[in-house]
Amino acid sequence: MNLQLKDKRAVVTGSTSGIGFAIAAALAGEGASVVVNGRTQERVDKAVEKLKETVSTADVQGVAVDLSTSEGVKIFTDKIPETDILVNNLGIFEPKEFQDITDDDWLKFFQANVMSGVRLSRYYLPKMKMQDWGRIVFISSESGINIPVEMIHYGVSKSAQLSVSRGLAETTKETNVTVNAILPGPTASEGAMTFVEQMADESGTSKDAMKEQFFTDARPSSLLQRFIEPKEIGNFVAFICSPLSAAINGAALRVDGGVVRSMI
Repeated sequence: MNLQLKDKRAVVTGSTSGIGFAIAAALAGEGASVVVNGRTQERVDKAVEKLKETVSTADVQGVAVDLSTSEGVKIFTDKIPETDILVNNLGIFEPKEFQDITDDDWLKFFQANVMSGVRLSRYYLPKMKMQDWGRIVFISSESGINIPVEMIHYGVSKSAQLSVSRGLAETTKETNVTVNAILPGPTASEGAMTFVEQMADESGTSKDAMKEQFFTDARPSSLLQRFIEPKEIGNFVAFICSPLSAAINGAALRVDGGVVRSMI
């Protein structure tokens, strides 16, 4: 399928690995010009090189900056003043008992997971409206609906993304700009797999056994009963970013492997 993304520029935050990289690769594969982002120049350079190897025709550049700060967003938007597509993928997670989550932890998660997208959308959305075309996508999580007891602050930040996304969509009425949120389920990203390996080491079991135990204990409602591959998320997001998805706006779209039992 031709997603009609040739000559579109796309910004994907937090895209040096995992879901973000898979989204960048899917967009590049469809002909979009892609900007990848990470906090360090080394990781950004490696991601740019890998993306060019993955998609031989990729038109890609990288910007290394911490988008969890207002200063970082200013640096980024000075370098990338316009974009047709904004994918707010930047996010952090950390399992932590509720009583141990400090005020600083809460603020750190809100700045990274919520305010990065708020600030970038505040900058790019008016420009999209002026050109009467654009796509903004927030990469939320099924954890925004099923708040995980082991990291409540993360779940709350993902719920906030859903609210921001729907609110911004309301401002796009009668335009060709859309704002949507994606809710991935447990995904085999770099961070998640590192977490699984740590749990396996601590419990003295194998990585494969820990993966099975995760779905038995933590996500028993999953219909897929395996970790989703990042490219499976990337392909779907590429469609949502395309002109073909014009009728989808203000939606919270689940790519969760059936973890969420609600039908809506």
